[in-house]
Amino acid sequence: MIPSGLVWAIFLLPVASFAIIALLVKPFVKPDSRISGYILIGALSLAVALACWTLMSVMNTPEHVLPVPDMTWVVIGSTSIHVGLLIDQLSALMLVVVTIVSLMVQIYSQGYMHGDAGYHRYFAWMSLFTASMLGLVMANNMVFMFVFWEMVGVCSYLLIGFWFHRPSAANAAKKAFIVTRIGDFGFLAGILILYANTGTFDTTTLHNLALTGALAGSTLTWAAIGIFGGAVGKSAQFPLHVWLPDAMEGPTPVSGLIHSATMVSAGVFMVARMFPLFINSAEAIMVVAVIGAFTAIFAASMGLVSNDIKRVLAYSTVSQLGYMMLGLGAVGLIIIHSGEKDITLVAAKAATAVGMFHLFNHAFFKALLFLGSGSVNHSTGTFDMRLMGGLRKAMPWTYATFLIGSLSLAGIWPLSGFWSKDEILAEALHAQPVLFVLAIITVFMTAFYMFRAIFLTFHGEYKGGAKEAAHGAHGAHGSHGHIHESPMVMIAPLVFLSILSIFSGFWNVGGGFNAYMGEGETTSFIAAMFAPFTHPLPMIALLVALAGIFLAYAMYIKNWISAEALGRASGPVYTLLSRKYYFDELYEDVIVKKVLLRGFFAFFRLFDAGFVDGIVNGAAATLRGGGAVIRRAESGQLQLYGLVIGAGFVVILLVFFIAR
Repeated sequence: MIPSGLVWAIFLLPVASFAIIALLVKPFVKPDSRISGYILIGALSLAVALACWTLMSVMNTPEHVLPVPDMTWVVIGSTSIHVGLLIDQLSALMLVVVTIVSLMVQIYSQGYMHGDAGYHRYFAWMSLFTASMLGLVMANNMVFMFVFWEMVGVCSYLLIGFWFHRPSAANAAKKAFIVTRIGDFGFLAGILILYANTGTFDTTTLHNLALTGALAGSTLTWAAIGIFGGAVGKSAQFPLHVWLPDAMEGPTPVSGLIHSATMVSAGVFMVARMFPLFINSAEAIMVVAVIGAFTAIFAASMGLVSNDIKRVLAYSTVSQLGYMMLGLGAVGLIIIHSGEKDITLVAAKAATAVGMFHLFNHAFFKALLFLGSGSVNHSTGTFDMRLMGGLRKAMPWTYATFLIGSLSLAGIWPLSGFWSKDEILAEALHAQPVLFVLAIITVFMTAFYMFRAIFLTFHGEYKGGAKEAAHGAHGAHGSHGHIHESPMVMIAPLVFLSILSIFSGFWNVGGGFNAYMGEGETTSFIAAMFAPFTHPLPMIALLVALAGIFLAYAMYIKNWISAEALGRASGPVYTLLSRKYYFDELYEDVIVKKVLLRGFFAFFRLFDAGFVDGIVNGAAATLRGGGAVIRRAESGQLQLYGLVIGAGFVVILLVFFIAR
């Protein structure tokens, strides 16, 4: 079993990396030095080893919880807040995901960010970002979860706006920060509701109170919905999804980390962590399932028409996060409909296996796809797929790895995405057929837009890429005189992540992941590998995905169906999708400018100018007039002062006698 001190080191290593880079390297080392990257890569390499050791220790512990002593931080009356870690199946799994993906991203960044003037600043923020996510998944109480939750938001703001000299990047960073704050308000409200009714911030205690019924009713429902509000903001679920596509303005490795293992995964993790609360509120778990299912198909529809390869992947991320929420919500609905009242904490954690398994697989193939898009940008100088084409022969490694990631995302057997998507579909069908219909339509859309991206980017004839030699749409790197394969420092992480995208799903082929989460037993691997071909549901899902790939092939390779003609025929529908359902216009032009600036805030501006300033200015005028009277009395004439003193003495005597 791993010593508790080394568990703390998983979090402290990137913290130390941040301190060294920010305080010692950045002020004193030239930007062309790669030492910052080496420091963070070294720290994360150790963190990966410790995270894997922690995962093995959790797997070999009967209770699947490692004892880590905590420390008292603040004592106020009867309230005591401790600094401690909760290392169970959920946190151990997330430690491995976050550290591995972050390590691959940092290795890749050595090539992608080479020559950037903000090189040291980039790795300093990346260190803090990784540390914040690790702190979030390890925290054992709601106070420190919220602290690290906000630190993740701040770091994402700094990284999305990394190239702050570009207005589009600065605006995207502000948009992400403001929109996620809306969800965070709900998260904070949920925490305060829980503390006001229980007197504790400890997550395990809150779990037990919910499972025993001591925490129930409307209090539990509103607290759970508040927590889910925070998850909606961080995981870009409808209607707070608008920030994530714009977050593509940050460096591509940042997008890869945000969209796979850190910020957006935080919302799904939080719902899984507080799942005992959700499964005791039918209203809250229904909200999770419905929002998740709707977000999955809603975001996928926008990915169908986007021409920016990173934005296609961004909409895919929103859609897949909806899938994860749907998986958690569907299982919760099944538990509630079953009528089981006495659910143990072990069973509640085990119920999160469906959603968390897809998060686990998604982290690897989505990081692979984003880094692959960065490799394409490194060669072509653009993210616009209309300027690409014909890259398959010039960039064979990028093409092969991107194809593997796309097949996994589309849910093609036997890659990792197939196994986790199949489980979500099964649970959705069991919970509510309408949810299953939305999910299966999303399967078709996902396969279509991913292979549309592949065919536009890698097949056909090369269309020239970016005309300018400097920066492309999102700050391109590298030489763009001719298309070329990326350097090995960028290709190696792609290959490693593609291997994980193939084999990570095998963990649950024989039920191993479910057993790790505390439910079920392992079965024969070989028999389970081919079991999907004996059941109709996996076959239906596979055929639907293949149909989406075939449609993309018919439109963008064979031209049997003209994409332009189809776009013109669809008319308003195509416009609606390409304008992202006009949500940006709704939020910015209607809600912000008209409702808030011209209405709500205008009222307070008038109130401030007319009432508040009126009181202040009136008081100042009164004092100014009184001061003028007193100033005249200060004439310097002694006889006048004596007269005033005498008059005052007489007034005092009169008051005294009247009072007697």
